[in-house]
Amino acid sequence: MFREIVRHKQALTHDECLQILKQEKRGVLSVLGDDDYPYGVPHNHWYDEETGKLYFHSGMHGHKVDAIKRHDKVSYCVFGEGQKYEGDWALHFTSVIVFGRIEIVDDYDEAMEICRRLSRQFTDDEGYIESEIQRHPDGSTLVFALVPEHITGKRVTES
Repeated sequence: MFREIVRHKQALTHDECLQILKQEKRGVLSVLGDDDYPYGVPHNHWYDEETGKLYFHSGMHGHKVDAIKRHDKVSYCVFGEGQKYEGDWALHFTSVIVFGRIEIVDDYDEAMEICRRLSRQFTDDEGYIESEIQRHPDGSTLVFALVPEHITGKRVTES
């Protein structure tokens, strides 16, 4: 059902892909948008090793939310900043694409715990995190999970 990477030598192992999902905080979530046009939107995420799911938070309305409610299949692309080696102009980086389905997290307490975990990637200021959660009462924050069906990754050299 899912295509294999054409350049097998550049392929990352499954464990390498998971490591990137844990390390990197941002990617591009792509959905099937209006009139079946692809719609990609930058997002931050939290990868939960226990469930194997990627979690996101969002407002309750908008293009992305409408698209997800219509069609739950998505892809999510994550890539690092990369590095340049001495004497080499090309950028070397890794990328991962996750194909799967989106589930909306309906349980408020679970959703807020996910928001806390996602936020802790950016700050250890628990007071700030709690104040943000209190600012957005029940019903104003949507949390959703990407349940992976296929994960693929590769090493890329811009040359």
